[in-house]
Amino acid sequence: MDVVGVAGRVAFVTGAARGIGAAVVDALVEAGATVAAVDVDADRLAGRAGDRVVPFVCDVGDPAAVARVVDDVERRVGPVGIGVSVAGVLRPGGVCETSDEDWAATFAVNATGVFTVLRELSRRMVPRRDGVLVTVGSNASGVPRKGMAAYAASKAAATMLTRCLGLEVASHGIRCNVVSPGSTDTDMQRLLWTDDAAAAQVVAGDLEAFRVGIPLGRLADPADIAGAVLFLASDQARHITMQNLFVDGGATLCA
Repeated sequence: MDVVGVAGRVAFVTGAARGIGAAVVDALVEAGATVAAVDVDADRLAGRAGDRVVPFVCDVGDPAAVARVVDDVERRVGPVGIGVSVAGVLRPGGVCETSDEDWAATFAVNATGVFTVLRELSRRMVPRRDGVLVTVGSNASGVPRKGMAAYAASKAAATMLTRCLGLEVASHGIRCNVVSPGSTDTDMQRLLWTDDAAAAQVVAGDLEAFRVGIPLGRLADPADIAGAVLFLASDQARHITMQNLFVDGGATLCA
C-alpha cells in the first residue's frame, strides 16, 4: 500500500511475534516506520528483530510491565507516533463452563491489556499533540457467538474503550480507531479446528450454531487485517476517528 505519514515514525505493536501482529509489523516497516515489536513470546520475538524492528518482551496483562516497556521504547527507540494493540488470547467455552481463571485471563489481555497500552501511550501523545492509536478487536464484539462469551465480551470492552478514548483525545489531534477482523488464518483460528474440513466449514457457516458464513468466500489472511491497520495509521485516514472497521468478508452482515 502506498501510504503517507507513516515513514519515519515510531510504531508500538503488541502481539507482534505472530499472526496479525506480525503482519502489522511487516506492513509498518514496509511503509517506512521503525517498530517496537512487543510480545510475551521471547523466542518468536527474537526472530522478528531487524534493521527497523526492535523487540521488547512484555506481558500486556501486567499493567506495571506495560508502563515500563512504553518508557523503555520511548527512551531507546523514540517518541511513539503509532500504537497498535493486537495482543489477544482465546479460551473458548460456554458461559456455564467458563472458569473464573479463564474469564480473568481473557480480560487481563484482551481488555485490561488494551486499556493499559492505550492509557500509557495516550499519556505521552497528548502533550505532543500527535499520535494514532489502533485496536485490533473482533467481529465477535458485535455478534453473539456460541462458546466465545469471554472472548466476545472482552473484545466489546476494548472496542468501546478505544472509541471513548478517541472522543477524549480528539481535541489534541490524536485519532483512535478499531479494526475488527472476522475469521483469519492464524494460530488462534486453527485452535478451533478439529479436522481438515474446518476451514471450509467456517467459510460456509454453521446454521446449528446460528453462524452465517463469509459472503466473500474466503478466510482473511493476516495481511488483509494489516492493510486496514496501515490505512488507519496513515494520513489518508487523517479525518477518521472513533470508527470500527470490520474486515471480515461481510460475515457480520454489518450487524
